[in-house]
Amino acid sequence: MTGDKTEKNLPACPVETTLTLIGDKWKVLILRDLLSGTKRFGELKSSVGHVSQKVLTAQLRAMEDSGLLTRTVYAEVPPRVEYTLTELGQSLSPVLDSLRHWGENYQAR
Repeated sequence: MTGDKTEKNLPACPVETTLTLIGDKWKVLILRDLLSGTKRFGELKSSVGHVSQKVLTAQLRAMEDSGLLTRTVYAEVPPRVEYTLTELGQSLSPVLDSLRHWGENYQAR
């Protein structure tokens, strides 16, 4: 990992560590949308929902810093930026599947 979230700065509790990395509403929705493949910034903004550009940018940067996704900038006019989950980010798929399953059961009550 890079950035502020080094192993020394992470909580001792594994659940707290996970929540530190993905506990924000927008981060979970970004993960959900990137599990299906690479997306451009505009696609993420549309699919995530009512998130401001500033907040989405901050969340994407934080996720990049923690190693969950990669950001690729293409030297085009206008510039094209794409986001893709890393192997570490992809490994969160079962976590998101469990959240979806729990949500479906709760909605069915």
